[in-house]
Amino acid sequence: MDGKMRSLIEKLETRHSLSLAEYAYLIDRRTDETAALLAEKACMVRQQIYGRDVYVRGLIEISNICKNDCYYCGIRRSNRSCERYRLSEEEILECCAQGYALGFRTFVLQGGEDAYFSDETVCRLIGQIKEAHPDCAVTLSLGERSRESYQRMFDVGADRYLLRHETADKAHYERLHPPQMSFDNRMRCLRDLREIGYQVGCGFMVGSPYQTVQTLAEDLKFIEEFRPDMCGIGPFVPHKATSFAKEPAGTVELTCYLLSVIRLICPNVLLPSTTALGTIDPQGRERGILVGANVVMPNLSPVSVRKKYELYDNKICTGDESAQCRHCLEQRMESIGYHVVTDRGDVSGWKNSR
Repeated sequence: MDGKMRSLIEKLETRHSLSLAEYAYLIDRRTDETAALLAEKACMVRQQIYGRDVYVRGLIEISNICKNDCYYCGIRRSNRSCERYRLSEEEILECCAQGYALGFRTFVLQGGEDAYFSDETVCRLIGQIKEAHPDCAVTLSLGERSRESYQRMFDVGADRYLLRHETADKAHYERLHPPQMSFDNRMRCLRDLREIGYQVGCGFMVGSPYQTVQTLAEDLKFIEEFRPDMCGIGPFVPHKATSFAKEPAGTVELTCYLLSVIRLICPNVLLPSTTALGTIDPQGRERGILVGANVVMPNLSPVSVRKKYELYDNKICTGDESAQCRHCLEQRMESIGYHVVTDRGDVSGWKNSR
């Protein structure tokens, strides 16, 4: 390892900040030795803050209907081969009840930008979940909405919001999305969520089409400056019904490398080891935890719809019952010396002002 690389890692560890050029160097000159050192330091930081606890989130994919036409996404509006569905409010509440019995204390309502889920409908759902399970957190991942919409949902009890920025480079964003979608609006949404008081999650795909070392450096700089409470990154995995069907997938190696870097940028961050990692590598989720991640998200959606929520090809765990997903991940984490805990799993240092 050259002296400059070692110096950059020490700077990142102590100051949690690098310049764009330094982030680019860290990515471009990575080696197995560099990756091992970053993983070691990231795990030390994670253990100081969170120990060996792994937080589980109960993921409920409420709808695969979406008004958007993102070029990489399997549930994009123009995909006519996608079999659409929408869970009823009763089905969503039943998923939460089953999840609560299995030990989940955070529920993630994720879906396409489906107009059926109006502010009124979502707020009613949040209220019912909170009434039935007052010790639980509700996380939303429902895309771009107005500030007023985010405020209403927060006011009735939503705790967290996940909205991947996808790329911090505007020109790159425009190559991944149709003209109707706006990079500036995506950033506006993230700022609004932060100002309202949510625990906010951003994130990006690793290895997406047209991504460069420079665009990745911009992603890391954005994360450094925005300071998200959660950061979801995973490898790009192509979907057969998109214009990127023949593009290569991202790699576990680069994804894990960046997980370690993000842990050192934001020591307190809640960092998922994603399903996409497990899709391209049978040990992918374990590898994510071993480089600094501390969150996994088993699927609580009804088995009947899991294959229909196909953002990318070959998604894992589409045939497992909720209990199977929970117990499988628990065993996987125990096998590498980590422990799934029954906990809301708020970001360290979080003080709820409500």
